[in-house]
Amino acid sequence: MICNLKSSVLIIISTICCALLAFLLFFTFCLFTSPGSGSVVYDLSFPSGSGIKKLAIELKKAGVIRSSWHFVILTRLKGNSHKLKAGEYRLNDGMTPDTILSKIVSGDVDYRKFTLPEGYSTYQAAELLEQKGYFNKEDFLKKCRDKLLLAKLGLKEAASAEGYLYPATYNLPKLCSPEQLLDQMIGQFNKEFYNITKGEVLEPVSRHNIVTLASIIEREAVSSEEKCIISSVFHNRLRVGMPLQSDPTAVYGIRNQPGKVSKTDIQITSPYNTYLNRGLPPGPIGNPGRDSMLAAMNPAKTDYLYFVARKDGTHQFSRTLEEHNRAVVKYLKH
Repeated sequence: MICNLKSSVLIIISTICCALLAFLLFFTFCLFTSPGSGSVVYDLSFPSGSGIKKLAIELKKAGVIRSSWHFVILTRLKGNSHKLKAGEYRLNDGMTPDTILSKIVSGDVDYRKFTLPEGYSTYQAAELLEQKGYFNKEDFLKKCRDKLLLAKLGLKEAASAEGYLYPATYNLPKLCSPEQLLDQMIGQFNKEFYNITKGEVLEPVSRHNIVTLASIIEREAVSSEEKCIISSVFHNRLRVGMPLQSDPTAVYGIRNQPGKVSKTDIQITSPYNTYLNRGLPPGPIGNPGRDSMLAAMNPAKTDYLYFVARKDGTHQFSRTLEEHNRAVVKYLKH
């Protein structure tokens, strides 16, 4: 009788141990192996204040984890229930639950990259953003001209964000707004300009003039090596009261892509047209990079007043109109 009882107890204990072992193995399998090959992709939008149970159920329905309650247990065992960070996450069924949890706890959100090339205007930036499906073109341009937003971002004197969107590559969260992107771009401009001026605080008008001239240099120069020389031409013209006569200024605000500028274009009535107006235009015609801003502030020492494009992307510089006319015949009319 006693032997039978002992045998029964041993069988029960063995059964319980086997069940626990099976549970632990299954639990480990569910937590530290992925349910698929990565072919199932899910874009998770995890709002602030959302609970772990709701998250686990959503992930299970999406097919990126095997078990919702296993995911909840894992989160609680690791003490991460209140460490989950809101954001946009791109997940797939090739990730383990532990990897997914670590991603959300660390705030490793899904970013989309946006690169603004040097010299691009706000119009071109808006078109590029719309092509990539990030923002509506008109919505972005409207924010670029929003006086309240510009003042908030430190551009009280500017009519638009033109010139202050620093050319660089930016990471955009999936739900990024135009305001957030402008905040990033103008913030980056402020950092770069601070470094360029070595911390010197300039009057808004002085800074605006530098950025305006830099934007023209950016449009005119193909070779970085020539930027300081082109800058010297414009500085020399400003000093003697000659119009800048820069082709890209004639079509700014008239068409988004400057392209080749014709004789008809340079006769267009516009405050930006430096063929018809002396001095700098009222604002930048694009968003210059670091080299162009440095060139605007540090022109080469020359007595050039003219330049004409060669066929190889460089320019022929001239001191007199007679020299310039010969260069035009040589490089343009032939």
